[in-house]
Amino acid sequence: MPDTEYVIVGREDTVAVLTLNRPEALNALSPAMLAALCDALESLDADEAVRAIIIDGGQRAFAAGADIQAMAQSTPMDIVRTGTLSYWQRIRRVNKPLIAAVSGYAYGGGCELAMLCDLIVASETARFAQPEIKLGIMPGAGGTQRLARAIGFYRAMEMILTGEPISARQAYEAGLVNRVVPPERYLDEALELARLIASRPPVAVRLAREALRYGYESTLRDGLEIERRNFTLLFDTQDQKEGMRAFLEKRSPDFSGR
Repeated sequence: MPDTEYVIVGREDTVAVLTLNRPEALNALSPAMLAALCDALESLDADEAVRAIIIDGGQRAFAAGADIQAMAQSTPMDIVRTGTLSYWQRIRRVNKPLIAAVSGYAYGGGCELAMLCDLIVASETARFAQPEIKLGIMPGAGGTQRLARAIGFYRAMEMILTGEPISARQAYEAGLVNRVVPPERYLDEALELARLIASRPPVAVRLAREALRYGYESTLRDGLEIERRNFTLLFDTQDQKEGMRAFLEKRSPDFSGR
């Protein structure tokens, strides 16, 4: 798909890289930018050649939050009428693995966007925060729920009630981030991780991801039901036959996504 004013789309074989492109505003997530991001994600999600997607913001800032200029005079009905919160549901429904490559600020909506992804690779310069409390509001795109699940109730409560940031290293130690690397390496590291995931059987990746996400957001009982269902379904795929045959024949598998 073509680049837009707000999102640059790149391809590295089976991995797509979406770069947020509003550097003058530190990639503040305006409604127009969120719409462009959703359109790009949905297009890539429908492309069978794409097996993993990276969301990047550049070295200076992943995304510094929502567009306060656009929000300052909003009323509750403005929020309902513009459907801004629906963009986050569209991102949530993407089926391909999502990797956030975070450098610099991941504040407010930027932190929430990173947490919507399945994995987070962070530059040593990354900073994560939910500073909405300083503006008289609170997180509204999943921040209160996903942050608590990622780093625990008490750490999340402190971040949300103070609005203060944590460093990449603190985020890693708290369990929010998968990897922390030097600034010049963060995107390469995300690409390496994405290529590794893209080399795995796509249907198995999708169903394993679905089971993990579903169980994480529901009960253990419900999660186990989804796990058992998806495990069984995979025995009807060509990739399951190929993977086990390759193992027995002591060779590398050739996964087709079928």
